[in-house]
Amino acid sequence: MTKADIVNEIAKNTGIDKVTVLTTVESFMEVVKESLSKEDNVYLRGFGSFIVKKRAEKTARNISKNTTIIIPEHNIPAFKPAKTFVAQIKK
Repeated sequence: MTKADIVNEIAKNTGIDKVTVLTTVESFMEVVKESLSKEDNVYLRGFGSFIVKKRAEKTARNISKNTTIIIPEHNIPAFKPAKTFVAQIKK
């Protein structure tokens, strides 16, 4: 399902025009990205959480050059679904 499919589905279910729904969906995604970039988690009760995970520094290998490189500690975005969401999917 793409963003356009989501917008069409919400517009069909609510009767709100697609332009307004698209603006709302894009604003939601922008707020989530801004919050995660500030290392603030976003919690949506009954749906899940958008969280920031820290990856520790690690040593990796470049196989083609046969060298080792250090990958510094960094943050990555992640999604953790709510228990009710997981239970609904498992059916």
